[in-house]
Amino acid sequence: MVLLIFQGIGEYVVYLGNIPIPSSVVGMLLFFLTLLATNITIPLWVEESSDLVIRFLYLFLVPSCVGCLFLIQEDLSIWLYILVSTFVSTLLTLFFGSLIMKFFLVRHDQKIKVGR
Repeated sequence: MVLLIFQGIGEYVVYLGNIPIPSSVVGMLLFFLTLLATNITIPLWVEESSDLVIRFLYLFLVPSCVGCLFLIQEDLSIWLYILVSTFVSTLLTLFFGSLIMKFFLVRHDQKIKVGR
């Protein structure tokens, strides 16, 4: 239910701000910032269910990949743009993902040293 609320807030923000970002991304960003600001501890059952979703995450990507295959019939001239944008976005994801992981590992190590 909380995810749907933030999805709606994301829709509202995108509509008001005329932002060219998907509303689901805006909603998840707001949800993430809310969790950081309130310092809410995630229950164990949420962690377990999210592990299950992450394990089968590739199944969520299959429909979009199949949709890209139908673009072959539409226009071959856009494939270079698709390949370049996919390559660049993959590199950016790896780079920023590693920075975020490093940040949280350092933060986790500091909490252990403090004794929390």
